[in-house]
Amino acid sequence: MFKIKKQLSKLYTSSVLGNLSLTGAWVAILAARGYSLVEISIAETVFHITSIIFEIPSGVFADVFGRKKMLIVSTIMRMIGNIIMILSNNLFMVCISIAFMALSYNFSSGSGDALAYDSLKLVKMESRFEKYESNQLIIYRLCSGISTLCAGFALTIGHRIAYGTDLITGAIQIMILFSLREIYTKDRSKNKERKLVSKLIKCFQESLAFLKKARKAMGIMLCNSLIGAVDILLLFFLQAKLPEKGMSEWWLGLALLFMEMGGIVGSKLILKLPKLSYKQIFSISTLLVMTGLLLEHSPLCWIMSVGGFIAAVGDDALQVRTNALLQNMFPSEQRATLTSVDSFLFSAIMIVSSPLAGFIFTYW
Repeated sequence: MFKIKKQLSKLYTSSVLGNLSLTGAWVAILAARGYSLVEISIAETVFHITSIIFEIPSGVFADVFGRKKMLIVSTIMRMIGNIIMILSNNLFMVCISIAFMALSYNFSSGSGDALAYDSLKLVKMESRFEKYESNQLIIYRLCSGISTLCAGFALTIGHRIAYGTDLITGAIQIMILFSLREIYTKDRSKNKERKLVSKLIKCFQESLAFLKKARKAMGIMLCNSLIGAVDILLLFFLQAKLPEKGMSEWWLGLALLFMEMGGIVGSKLILKLPKLSYKQIFSISTLLVMTGLLLEHSPLCWIMSVGGFIAAVGDDALQVRTNALLQNMFPSEQRATLTSVDSFLFSAIMIVSSPLAGFIFTYW
């Protein structure tokens, strides 16, 4: 008998292991190793170039071969990236490591949500997906906050040991993922006997056909990606700018944890506002993120940190509502592929904005 609580608890545990790391403040780690903000922004751009190339194919693979398998592949990609970062001694090797981190993100971005939604749908509980998504974002923000709280410790022990600990959590995560149950809907089951190439092509074609008809879904994806890009870049570059303003390494960890807590507030707050329309939520989120961006230019560290907190509130509130709306729109047989399109748009925006933001944050 299928136990939905057990399935979701394993997905939650996997998320904890995947996001809890001593290397969460990777921007601060690279800065401490002597890399400039411009070089760091180049590495960030490599991440998103890799993502934009492999994001949609990884989603198609998840829909064809199984979401569980792609989650395992994702963890393996991250472990390879960790090994390369341990051995890195120049920007080129750093960028190769970041590329594998991007592949890890690609293979997990649509797979986890798709598996969770279809698991809930199997027991006719898909209405609870918004709560699941809220919990996942809380896990992400909390683990990211704890990881960045360890920024001072990571800088003390060195990047090699810090990235080495990720190899251990990765191995444990793989064991958890192997115990998940793959969910096959009727539509996906019918496609099992098709030849490999035809399955991949058909899945991609059907996804594009859906997007041509569902312009509302594309609009929602674009709005969410724009807000998310501004918030992510703000939090990334604050990791490097706060020490420049005189903040110590240990206080930096506390400040970054505080900013991540804003995402938890946003994830919980949106569940209390089910009657607000998407346009209203988008307008409020935009206002909050722009306010955070303006506060980043304050000469005071604590005001800059408040700005990061406010931006995270708006970003995660919008993210939870966006994911719930999109999963309700997506057909099960292309769920991971279409979720990957959302991530694809985000990466496309980040490719343009990352180097620009690196220049702005450096010289403005």
